[in-house]
Amino acid sequence: MTAISERAGGGPARLVTPVTVLLIEDSEMDAVLVSEMLARARGLRARVVRRDRLDAGLTQLRKGGVDLVLLDLSLPDSRGLETFEQVSVMAPEVPVIVMSSHRDEDLAVTAVRNGAQDYLMKGQVTVESLARSIQYGLERHRLLHAVRGQSLVDELTGLYNRRGFLSLGSGHLHLAQRAGRRFVLLYADLDGLKEINDTFGHREGDLALIKAAEILRATFRHSDVVARLGGDEFVVLAVEAASDTDQQLLDRLERHLDYFNEDSPLPYEVSLSAGVAGYDFTSPLTLEEMLAQADQALYVRKRGRRASARLRTQRPA
Repeated sequence: MTAISERAGGGPARLVTPVTVLLIEDSEMDAVLVSEMLARARGLRARVVRRDRLDAGLTQLRKGGVDLVLLDLSLPDSRGLETFEQVSVMAPEVPVIVMSSHRDEDLAVTAVRNGAQDYLMKGQVTVESLARSIQYGLERHRLLHAVRGQSLVDELTGLYNRRGFLSLGSGHLHLAQRAGRRFVLLYADLDGLKEINDTFGHREGDLALIKAAEILRATFRHSDVVARLGGDEFVVLAVEAASDTDQQLLDRLERHLDYFNEDSPLPYEVSLSAGVAGYDFTSPLTLEEMLAQADQALYVRKRGRRASARLRTQRPA
């Protein structure tokens, strides 16, 4: 549940809806201490979900519903700045507050420079400082996200635009290179958009683009980057995809298109042609090179299938 805030005078926002805090912390003692502090904090209602490994924390983030992350930089399965980077790339819309020991203070400061909302030093945290950090962190992140969203989000579909995709995609590429991970880039376009516009008008064409965006959202995970590059072109960055998932992604997209068209009242079927390109850290490519490869795969795939608008003879009853 997303936090809702009200302002009282000139102070920080007072959070009036329970805030879901994901605490990624392996120390049982520190986790209990933070949970107790949050339970005692005035003006802050927090529900704490704790995970003791980074992988488990990232899994929780994929499920959604997290308002803020309290992150220890030194975990059994990840240490240092990369711990923050993986959380930030996985869920850029969720603010992160770093919790650090004295020996990691420089790393914590660097994490703030790289996008963390704040850092807290273990052993010096009080109920008041923890609550204040969360309140201000949520508010700053909300304002920043609103401003950035104006330039990174496609107004028609609500997906990321080309600029947003390149920004987030670069972060994923950087992590993949450092961590030796793989992902798949899917490039798709809406079949027959010109025909839909010419037959039913541009308003119907806009609706077709919106429905295509909704189908892509339903097909892919919360952690995947889904964007509209412009016109009838869409792209998806499927994060941490296994080496055998390329065809599975295409098949899953076709299934979701079929589900939609079975019950759709539209006078045409929504159809997407798609091609994929895989990222292998042993032979790294740039995003532009991956887009070119996926575009070529899309062209080859289109030659073997009907890519015009599939008009219905009449609307379904």
